[in-house]
Amino acid sequence: MINKHTVAQKIFDYLNHNISVAEIVDWCENVMMDGDIAEEDMEVVSEVTARIGLADANNFGLLWEDCDEMLAKLGYKLHLDLLKVA
Repeated sequence: MINKHTVAQKIFDYLNHNISVAEIVDWCENVMMDGDIAEEDMEVVSEVTARIGLADANNFGLLWEDCDEMLAKLGYKLHLDLLKVA
């Protein structure tokens, strides 16, 4: 079942470079076509996945600000930590 948390986790995975933009776009396109979306989250999940689904089109993209805004719609807030790499 796809819910707000599932989508937020995918965005988080993208921001942490665990998945590529192509992978998150593909996942969102699949959710829009045949995903089992929780009824109570249908509106916001559909809106966010539709927006991410356009990220591979010309004149669109998936900026940090976009992800921050979408996470807020899903009920999440980003928190950053700066870590020094050896």
